[in-house]
Amino acid sequence: MQRSTFFKSLAAGTLSLPVLIKLLGGGEAHAQPGDGARDTRVYNWKMVTTWPPGFPILGEGCQQLADLCREMSGGRLNITVFGAGEMIPALESFDAVSKGAAEMGSGAAYYWAGKAPAAQFFAGFPFGLNAQQMNAWLLSGGGMELWRELYAEYNLVPFAGGNTGVQMGGWFNREITGPEDYRGLKMRMPGLGGRVLERMGGTPVLLPGNELYTGLERGIIDATEWVGPFHDYVFGFQNIAKYYYYPGWHEPGTAFEFFVNKEKYEELPPDLQRILEVATHYINIYTLSAFEAKNAEYLEKLKEEGKVTIAPMPESVLRAASEAASAVITEYAASDEFAGRVYASIKEFQRKAGPWAAITEERYYEMSRLS
Repeated sequence: MQRSTFFKSLAAGTLSLPVLIKLLGGGEAHAQPGDGARDTRVYNWKMVTTWPPGFPILGEGCQQLADLCREMSGGRLNITVFGAGEMIPALESFDAVSKGAAEMGSGAAYYWAGKAPAAQFFAGFPFGLNAQQMNAWLLSGGGMELWRELYAEYNLVPFAGGNTGVQMGGWFNREITGPEDYRGLKMRMPGLGGRVLERMGGTPVLLPGNELYTGLERGIIDATEWVGPFHDYVFGFQNIAKYYYYPGWHEPGTAFEFFVNKEKYEELPPDLQRILEVATHYINIYTLSAFEAKNAEYLEKLKEEGKVTIAPMPESVLRAASEAASAVITEYAASDEFAGRVYASIKEFQRKAGPWAAITEERYYEMSRLS
C-alpha cells in the first residue's frame, strides 16, 4: 500500500486501528473508547525542542513526527513544532514539558543529567552501547521500563527518538600520537566524555554549537567533537582544523528522545496514544538511517576535497581513554542509586550481547575487508 493511499484510508476511517498496528509492526491494539464509539475530539499540542528551527535531520525529524501524527489521526492530533528559542530556550524544554507549558519535547537525555544523573545513560556514554545495541536494550532489554520509571518522577513519558550512530572522534589542530598529547588539550567535550578527557589530563570546555567554529578558529579551544561528517561539514570545521580523528569513543551511539507530559499523554484516547508511539518508532529509525546515509556521503566529500587528514585515533589513546572511562563511569554510577540500577542493567545487557556481536557483526566486518 502506498503511503498516500495508506494515510487517506486511515483519515477516512476505512483502515482500522488493529490493521494499522499490524502493518506498522506493533503489538495488540488497545481497546477503543466507548465500546466502539470513535473519539472525535481534536488535540492541539506544542512540541518544544533543543534543536535550532529546521535543524538538519533532528529538527526535520520533529516536523516529520508532527506530520505523521496529523495524517494518521485524520487531523485529531495536531502538533506544532517550536525550534530552540522560538518558544523557550533549548535547555528549558524538559522543565517546560514537565510543568505542562508544552505537551511534548525533543532532545537528548544527557542534557538533563544535572537534574537526574541516570538520564545520562539513556543518551550514551564513553565506550557504551552502539545504536543497534541501544535500541535493543531500550526496546527489548528492559531499558525503556527503567527510563519510564525515572521520567515518571518528572511527570514525563519518554520515547526513543533516533540515534547518531558511532560519532567521529573530533577535529584537532595538532596531531595526536599518544595519550600524552591530551595533556593540556582544551577540547569541547560535554558530559561523561568531558570527565574522561579531564582524567586524561585535558581540559573540557563547554561551548554551545553555535560558538564552536569561532572557538576553534580563534584558539579558545584546541579541538572539538560534534557529530559526524554531515553536520561537521555543514559547520565548516574542515576549513579551520587540520586533523579529523575516529572513532568517537566518547559517544558510540548517542540516542535522542521525545518526552511527553504524562498527564497530557494519559488524556489521549488509546488510539492516539498508539499513533504517537508508532510515529516515534518511525522517527527513531528514520533518524539513524538519515545519519548513516548523509555521513557516508559527506565522508566521501571530505576525502575528495583533501583539505584535512582523516585518521584513526592511536591504539594507545583508545586504551588510555577506555581505562579512564571505566573509572569515571563506575564512580558516576555509584553516586546515584537510580543511575547505579540503570548502569547495572546496561552492563548485564552488554555481557550477553557482546559474545553475539563478536561472532556476527565483528566477524562479518573482518571478512568484508578481505573482499
